[in-house]
Amino acid sequence: MQRTGPMLVAIAVGLVASPACAQDADNWTIAPRGRIQYDVGDVDAPSSISADGLEVVDEFRAIRLGAQGRLAGAIDFLIEVDFSQNDFVLVDATLGHTTGPVTFTLGHQKNLTGLEELTSALNTSFVERAAFTDAFGFERRVGFAVSYAGADHLVSAGAFTDDFDALTNDENDGYSLDARAAWFPEIGERTRLHLGGAVHWRDIREPAALRYRQRPLLHATDIRFISTPTLPTEEELSYGIEAALVRGSFHATGEAHWFRPTLAGGADSPTYFGGYVEAGIFLTPGDTRGYRAGRFDRVRPSQPLGEGGIGAVQINARYDRLDLNGAGVVGGTQDLIGGSLVWTPQDRYRLMLNYARIDYADAAIPTASGDRDYGVDVVALRAQVSY
Repeated sequence: MQRTGPMLVAIAVGLVASPACAQDADNWTIAPRGRIQYDVGDVDAPSSISADGLEVVDEFRAIRLGAQGRLAGAIDFLIEVDFSQNDFVLVDATLGHTTGPVTFTLGHQKNLTGLEELTSALNTSFVERAAFTDAFGFERRVGFAVSYAGADHLVSAGAFTDDFDALTNDENDGYSLDARAAWFPEIGERTRLHLGGAVHWRDIREPAALRYRQRPLLHATDIRFISTPTLPTEEELSYGIEAALVRGSFHATGEAHWFRPTLAGGADSPTYFGGYVEAGIFLTPGDTRGYRAGRFDRVRPSQPLGEGGIGAVQINARYDRLDLNGAGVVGGTQDLIGGSLVWTPQDRYRLMLNYARIDYADAAIPTASGDRDYGVDVVALRAQVSY
């Protein structure tokens, strides 16, 4: 797809999502959607490290315009374009159909890789997801998925090719298979348990030169203190477990994922690990973390700003581990301890303040003295609006 493709899609989305078109005609329903996320932060590394992306950085993390609705024949659609990076990128483009408990989805969509990845970035506790989600290459891809949903369980499976940009290369003919299951019963008043697991396998077909790496919490910086060397990769396998508990104003959640790239030429293949544990509580009475159908959902304040209250105020703490060492391949390790303060004045608006201390071992960037074991401090602030 050429870059003009997403541009035309954006124009079409703007027209379709306009108030004049947001109506029910011939069984069609159309509603606009979008988001703006602006991030500013500071990355404080040892003074002897000189690299772009340190100290104060900022960016529009997302500027998206889209539409969703239903076409004739009970076909649901979703399309969303992002133009935060001075370019048009097609994010979501799906058609779906639900019959009873079964939903079929075709198009550019998220893989079935776990609770944190499948939770919208609008609803996470920190400005970025756990480190392993990007390090292991979890992303949207073109494919077909089917889900069976019950009152307290969900089973999903899918087959995928690659993301839109990668599909512009005729030599890119890899594919992946994904599956996920989750059980989420209510176990008491305002109490929900979530247990699940996911597996992802990808055949790259032609060995690709890939690196597995991650930024220090803040996406606005391009620096990576943890990164493998370029690896000739033929296949990828990841599998993980997930758990969460929401009980009134309190929530706790965690995941563990193992990732194994198969290297070309018979080289020993490393197994990498990523995982996190998190807990949080609302300081405002009556508020709880949103949850729906196997993922965290939007927070809806019990007393929104302008309606007799101040909105929802939440504090969270997280430990996040990423280990990219294995089989003689040194990519480094990182251990993050962080806290976040989240203010949700109304369910469509959010302000987030994050602090994280990240300790690295075998870091990709040495200090002036050659030391690769050191710590980095990160502060991040996000302003967010969605509709």
